[in-house]
Amino acid sequence: MSNLPPCYTAPLFRPLLAELLALLSALSPEDWQRPTVAPHWRVRDVAAHLLDGKLRRVAIYRDRHFPAVEKAPVSDVEIAQLVNGLNAGGVQFGARLSPRLLVDLLAISGAWVAEVIEALPPHDRAIFAVSWAGEGESANWMDTGREYTEHWHHQMQIRDAVGATPLLLQPQWMMPLLDMSVRALPYAYRSVDVAAGSSLVLRVTGETSATYTLHRDRANWHVSAGAADKPAATVEMASDDVWRLFFNAPVDRSRIVVSGDVALAEPLVRTRSVIL
Repeated sequence: MSNLPPCYTAPLFRPLLAELLALLSALSPEDWQRPTVAPHWRVRDVAAHLLDGKLRRVAIYRDRHFPAVEKAPVSDVEIAQLVNGLNAGGVQFGARLSPRLLVDLLAISGAWVAEVIEALPPHDRAIFAVSWAGEGESANWMDTGREYTEHWHHQMQIRDAVGATPLLLQPQWMMPLLDMSVRALPYAYRSVDVAAGSSLVLRVTGETSATYTLHRDRANWHVSAGAADKPAATVEMASDDVWRLFFNAPVDRSRIVVSGDVALAEPLVRTRSVIL
């Protein structure tokens, strides 16, 4: 096993944007109305959410313009309420825009986001901490990686809805997603009290394959690349299922193979690498 190093995703934003624009530009009018795995959101709603997120990112990081709030959120619940409210407002505004205009604005704002992110010193303190990883303070590379997972999984929701090629399951896209997403596991297991030295292995199979170990020392959980020799439990999932789990999409539980201590594996199945 080896500790997870920082995951530098800034160079991926421009090519990921190009794939999104190519995907959206090829959609039929019917495709824009198709439901997605995001509850109550159609394809056009997911596109509008992506646009809203890009504009907010540029406003905050480039222009230092923050959304007006009555009080700064403190708890996970308050953060989720704030984020969900902003998201709903962005999707509501996006209903005024045509598909063509959504694509045009995504092209412009996506280039701005890439420029902003590429200029961030990766190890300086980020404006926002990554709450789903349990961080009270994050480095820019961590917050940028969180932003990459946002862009990745929303594009994947659209691809899934319209039956497009699951391009993003290829290793160059999927490995950074996995390396970021599994960082939610120690926080998800924070209240699971087991003997020091206990471990759980996650095996991802399919077009992208990877193995991670969640292990307990005397006080905390840690996640590493590779497999422990004698884990208490092992969870095996296909790459097309693991993204759905981490990003709160429906998953067929019968496709998740658990061996060993089933109870120890259960918190992993409930882990989400996104604010809910």
